[in-house]
Amino acid sequence: MTPTIYEWAGGRAAFERWLNAFYDLVEGEPDLVRLFGGRVSEEHRRNVTAWWCEVMGGPGEYTRDHGGYERMLARHRGLAITADQRLRFVTLLSQAADDAGLPADPEVRAALMGYAEWGSRLALHNSQPGAEVAEHAPVPRWGWGVAPPYEP
Repeated sequence: MTPTIYEWAGGRAAFERWLNAFYDLVEGEPDLVRLFGGRVSEEHRRNVTAWWCEVMGGPGEYTRDHGGYERMLARHRGLAITADQRLRFVTLLSQAADDAGLPADPEVRAALMGYAEWGSRLALHNSQPGAEVAEHAPVPRWGWGVAPPYEP
């Protein structure tokens, strides 16, 4: 049976390591950290870890404990994220994956960065003043797409 991206990447501990490394990098970027009020709280780090874990096939903690898609949408509304901020965000996610020692195989990295691109482009749109958004949707469940994990 093909493992989920969550399982393949190393489970919650790996996602925590990765996203903490990412937010540490964000805190060194004045243009990004201002979106978080000048610092990324432990609560925010935990909640985003729960989101990523759920999206990548892990437990449904974000939906159960934090309100699912609607809560995530609400967190981005009105932020007016710029295209440059979005690109830097995705770039730092990739760098943090290296820094945190996530599996380096192209399949898992393509899946993670594919979601980062997709999700960050939605966040960019949804953050704009007056944006027309999907008010209700399930939390996405990301899969391997065209490149499942290679196992010789």
